[in-house]
Amino acid sequence: MSRKKIIAGNWKMYKSQSEAIALTAAIAEGISHQPPTAEVWIAPPFLYVAKLISQFGNSGLAFGAQDCSAHDEGAYTGEISASMLHSLHARFVLVGHSERRAYHQETDIQIALKIDAALRNGITAVYCCGETLDERNTGRHFDIVRAQVSEALFHLPALAFEKIVIAYEPVWAIGTGVTASPEQAQEMHAFIRSLIEQQFDTALAAQLSILYGGSVKPNNAATLFAQPDIDGALVGGASLVASDFLSIIAAG
Repeated sequence: MSRKKIIAGNWKMYKSQSEAIALTAAIAEGISHQPPTAEVWIAPPFLYVAKLISQFGNSGLAFGAQDCSAHDEGAYTGEISASMLHSLHARFVLVGHSERRAYHQETDIQIALKIDAALRNGITAVYCCGETLDERNTGRHFDIVRAQVSEALFHLPALAFEKIVIAYEPVWAIGTGVTASPEQAQEMHAFIRSLIEQQFDTALAAQLSILYGGSVKPNNAATLFAQPDIDGALVGGASLVASDFLSIIAAG
C-alpha cells in the first residue's frame, strides 16, 4: 500500500465567514473538475469548522482545526477540545505549529498531551516540527528535529500512527517567501522517516505521511513533491487563494 498523499491548507487567522465559504466553494468546484490524486484537507479558523463541514462535507474536502486543548473538557476559558471537534466530524487537527510554539510557548511535552487528546477522540493529529534559522545555521537542525519528534511521538504505541501525520516546517521558511531547497527538504524528511524506523519499524515508517510546509507555492510544489520522502504539503498563504491552492493540489 502506498503512502497517503495530502495537500492541507492552514488558513491561520484569515477570512470572514462569507470569504471562507466563497474560498471553499471555489476549491470544491476546482477539484470537481480535476479530481486530485492527493487528499485535500483544510484547517479554517475554529469558528468556521462546523459551517464548512455542513456545507461542503460531501465535496471531497476534509476539514479540521488548527489546534486543540490537551483536555477533553473543563474550566479552560477560550480553549477548544478534541472531543468538541470530534462532535463536529472534524477529521484532523494541527498540533505543535511553530506559531503556537513561538507565541504561546508550547513545549513538546504539552504538544504530546494534545496529540494524545486528538487520538483519544479519533482525530488524526498533524504534528508540526522544524528548526529555526539560527538552529540550522549552527548545525543543530537534526538534533532539534530529533528531540521534537521523540518527545512528542515516541511514547505512542505503533498502532497510534494510523492517525498521525508529520509536517516538517522549517521555521525560517514559514511566511517568509524562502523555501527549503528540494534537497534540504528531502534530507530532513528522510531523516524523520529514519527516526520513526529506528524507534518502531520499517513498515510503519514506510507508511507514514510526511508533509512539507514553508512557503509552498504553485511554482515550487511539483519539484518538492517529486522528492521520494515528501508526501504532500501543509500550505499557508497560498491556500488562501483558490487558484494558487488548486495549482498546488494539481501538482500533488
